[in-house]
Amino acid sequence: MPVASLPGKYGIGTFGKESYQFVDMLAEAGQSYWQILPLGPTSYGDSPYQSFSTFAGNPYFIDPEMLIEEGLLTQKEADSYDFGKKADTIDYGKIYRSRFDMLKKAFKRFDVSGDKAFSAFCKKNAFWLDDYALYMAVKNSFGGVSFIEWDEPVRKRDRKTLDSYRTKYADEVMFYRFLQYKFHLQWKALKKYANGKGVKMIGDIPIYVAFDSADTWADPRLFRFDEKGYPTAVAGCPPDGFSATGQLWGNPLYDWDHHKKTGYKWWIRRFRRCFELYDVVRVDHFRAFDAYYAIPYGDKTAEFGEWEKGPGYELFREIKKQLGEVDIIAEDLGFLTESVIKLVHRTGYPGMKVLQFAFDSRSDSDYLPHNYVSNTVCYTGTHDNETTVGWFKGLKTSDRRMALSYINRKTFENDRDLALSFVKLAMGSVSKLCIIPMQDWLGLGDEARINTPSTLGGNWVWRMKKGAFTKKLAADIRRITKLYARL
Repeated sequence: MPVASLPGKYGIGTFGKESYQFVDMLAEAGQSYWQILPLGPTSYGDSPYQSFSTFAGNPYFIDPEMLIEEGLLTQKEADSYDFGKKADTIDYGKIYRSRFDMLKKAFKRFDVSGDKAFSAFCKKNAFWLDDYALYMAVKNSFGGVSFIEWDEPVRKRDRKTLDSYRTKYADEVMFYRFLQYKFHLQWKALKKYANGKGVKMIGDIPIYVAFDSADTWADPRLFRFDEKGYPTAVAGCPPDGFSATGQLWGNPLYDWDHHKKTGYKWWIRRFRRCFELYDVVRVDHFRAFDAYYAIPYGDKTAEFGEWEKGPGYELFREIKKQLGEVDIIAEDLGFLTESVIKLVHRTGYPGMKVLQFAFDSRSDSDYLPHNYVSNTVCYTGTHDNETTVGWFKGLKTSDRRMALSYINRKTFENDRDLALSFVKLAMGSVSKLCIIPMQDWLGLGDEARINTPSTLGGNWVWRMKKGAFTKKLAADIRRITKLYARL
């Protein structure tokens, strides 16, 4: 359940009372984990997988009501903004135009110099926070365009130029530090509350960073850039069942030779930050650590890329050496070579199994539950899939017939009965962990789909209606969870 998809009066889910109520309902439903999407600040396209920083948090999730309680905002001020009128849809345009103006009012009332905890936070996180706050201030001064379009001295980080921008936009830089501080405090309080209720948080680390990000601007040596600062190749996926021309993500690729020379310092910092935020981390596109798909920069599709070698086990050996035995889920979906399978097995991390990939009447699939091993995490679907209801209704006749035979059903009473039939199939698998999208517990159709890969517009906007997570639903979830000995 994405944080953004929680209900509430401020246009998008926040770390406020609705998130605490959601935790309460999860505990009542006997659930031990809440998996969310990446928490980074979103850029154009609103995808949490394309963020302005891999270390920063999304200011949209800062709860206005908590700021009101602190005396940094008034209720009248918070209620004066238009964050969108539809309770079940996120209007990112309206939120962008309103949220920062509201948060700046709170910042002006914040005691920057007198808050010692704020100073300690800035000092501890200076290795990423200083660059991120300056990057956002400079970006705003250039009207929001990508850093590649900035004046060359600041784009290439001339020291004197950076100093002049720090001085000129000191207040704006401090504003972005303030946002990260409030994000940090509110998130840590929510996580502590969830942990106290027996609920662990599963976070998500996108393997790549956005081209237009503080990460690429601050240290271009980490990436495969040419002398002008442009990528030589970008990330994506080859043609597959999702897209006939592949997926062109456009993210810059890593210079793995450089990372190796530094002892993977940046990656260790990145993972350490993740484990400060989450109890468990799902590593997106895990297969790219074994081999990644490199698409020539400037190509319009992902059809003509080539596979290249990633860092392999060496990176994870270093992570284990410096961070210990951390809880990681390897997102190993898609076509897997023998070397990818060996890498996942060697790390010991559980891989993912998605039921929606299982029912191909032409062949026996690794995603059919009778082929699972226990060291896996089973899902009915993910944020990139249709809901189970939408998926089943779109199956071709032969695949639908196979699915019905597999679960020993002929018909369903309604959409929720349909969804719960596959929820039970996932729950009954040998996978050591089972994660169910909230939309499937609610029995919703594709109007509640989170994302359709390789499309623009209409993604990342679904919100759960207020009151949808009822006491009855919590009781049903608890009963099914107990039935399959997962309570």
